Amino acid sequence: MEEMLIDVVIPTYKPGQKFLDMIEMLQKQSIKPNKIIIMNTEEKYFNKIVYGSNFLKKNPNVEVFHISKREFNHGKTRNEGARRSKAGILVFMTDDAVPADEHLIKELIKPMVETRIAVTYARQIAEKDSSEIEKFTRNYNYPQGDREQKKEDLRETGIKTYFCSNVCAAYKRYVFDDLGGFIKYTIFNEDMIFASKVLEGGKSVYYASSAKVYHTHEYSYLQHLRRNFDLAVSQADHPEIFSNLSSEKEGSKYAKAAKEYFKQKKKSFLYLPFIVQCAFRYLGYRLGLQYEKLPRWLILRLTMNKDYWIRYWDKTDIPDNVYGGYGKGENETK
Repeated sequence: MEEMLIDVVIPTYKPGQKFLDMIEMLQKQSIKPNKIIIMNTEEKYFNKIVYGSNFLKKNPNVEVFHISKREFNHGKTRNEGARRSKAGILVFMTDDAVPADEHLIKELIKPMVETRIAVTYARQIAEKDSSEIEKFTRNYNYPQGDREQKKEDLRETGIKTYFCSNVCAAYKRYVFDDLGGFIKYTIFNEDMIFASKVLEGGKSVYYASSAKVYHTHEYSYLQHLRRNFDLAVSQADHPEIFSNLSSEKEGSKYAKAAKEYFKQKKKSFLYLPFIVQCAFRYLGYRLGLQYEKLPRWLILRLTMNKDYWIRYWDKTDIPDNVYGGYGKGENETK
């Protein structure tokens, strides 16, 4: 596996210091990426962060492609990045995931020596200055200890069987191509939708906990609601995958684990704001499942991705043959 070419694909939008830190750490990897392909949304924001830094000269293996905000889609944009690669392994990352050490790629691809393992994803670690609630969330969702996820696990582990995160995940190229890449048009969850296809095809998804990235989000209550609204919309749009897999059981386990965690940390006072956060997340999730019954004005208040809904209601998308910089900018009207 180490002899295979490995390309990293990173969608970016308003990248900041974490993006620069990530690129620096990717260049220090013990197994170096062949190319780092950046699919950037809105050129002006990218130019702002790299202005005067000779970014491309310092990073000759980096290729940058600009699109407009209207063109971005979680699945389609990543597919376009993959199309620009000929590598045998594709690593997808987000622009705020910073490798924790020089062995991220090595540890991420190590399980792929097994032919049955088609996808691996990394452990996400909270940063030192993160809140205690965020630290618990990362530890709960991304614990120590590897895990292989197979179709046979569905009855026992439910929706977690399909869990995968493109914050940092590696894909065998031939499987990626055979399954048609990510779903082209989705509001969210392109990684889990793809993972379900992997398992249905008889292969496995692997959680590689020794591959680590720093990645946290200190969302407000309202942001949690909106994120879970979009999550539920993606599940409602794919009943063939998610209809028999309840997320609510997992939510109950999550709340019980949090109570014990805060008790052990002698910070039980944090359980109340944690429960309030959970309530907002649950409300967003329930609303998202019923989005077809909601008025458009309310959907636009609830979502994190307004551009998705504009295209959804207009039944318009950016055609494949004009993809790559021809859409409207974020400040343009229809």
